[in-house]
Amino acid sequence: MSVWPAWEVREDEGAVAWFNVRLAFSDGAQVDALAVVSEGGVCLEDVRAMPALSLDDLGALADWIEGPLFEAGGTEPRAQTETEAGTGPRRARPAWPRGMEGRWLIAQEYQAAQDDGVDPVLAVMCATGHSRRKTLRLISQARDAGFLTPRHAQR
Repeated sequence: MSVWPAWEVREDEGAVAWFNVRLAFSDGAQVDALAVVSEGGVCLEDVRAMPALSLDDLGALADWIEGPLFEAGGTEPRAQTETEAGTGPRRARPAWPRGMEGRWLIAQEYQAAQDDGVDPVLAVMCATGHSRRKTLRLISQARDAGFLTPRHAQR
């Protein structure tokens, strides 16, 4: 994760600082955000992600980047209330099952998207959180496992 200051506004004895944040994942996924640190809290002003984040992931993003932002801004985080505190570690994206179960779920997402008339590759990308390249590989594995029809008819 990379954090660098964008700008800062000082008012009386307080200050509000904006930071650019970039998260890059090994599968090619990337999240860029503009975050505001003030009075011990973090707010997200702008978020751009490729592939798109789910609402759960977007909700977890502020918690995920809070520590590095406070370090960069030189402030202390505010104490969390019991309702704000999580019940365990949270991931940036949900874990996708491996093996046959994962291939079967890929096929289900793919076929549901086809039935709905939307791009099936994009639907699988959104469901898994993987890059287009990785998603195409997973779809191919689902085809090889027999969960999807062959892409091209054999002559």
